Amino acid sequence: MVRCELDRIGLTVMKRLFILGLAAVLLSGCASTIESRKKEHYNVYTQLSADQRAAVDAGQINVGMPKDAVYIAWGKPHQVLVTESPAGKNEVWLYMGTYLQGYNFWGFRPYYGPYHYYHGPYLYYDYVPISYAKAEVIFEGDKVKQWRTLPQPWY
Repeated sequence: MVRCELDRIGLTVMKRLFILGLAAVLLSGCASTIESRKKEHYNVYTQLSADQRAAVDAGQINVGMPKDAVYIAWGKPHQVLVTESPAGKNEVWLYMGTYLQGYNFWGFRPYYGPYHYYHGPYLYYDYVPISYAKAEVIFEGDKVKQWRTLPQPWY
């Protein structure tokens, strides 16, 4: 019984270490991905104005940029939505973000007294990854009409 409890505690620690390691790997590759996308779309990048190239190099976008410039700056969108209005068709690129939401839950864990063994209530704490829409870019034709970033939910 003691071994099962220690195995469960060790597994929780292993989950947390895995999540932290995965986050470190993902974050370490962010800077080099802009460079790789610039090489992938070199002709488009060289045809951008100096202001647009500076924004793309900084990972930023501006109104009036072409779709390929947004792809170089922010990468492939997680979801593409097509809308239609009297003005024509629009395309919306959604970028998703993830954060770890902590939560408490009650469980039972063994306690060992001097003369007996029993289970008692115990407050556990764990994390769950939550996805949310982090940014959206609206294109009219092939150019950015408007864009916005969205805050991480507070709950």
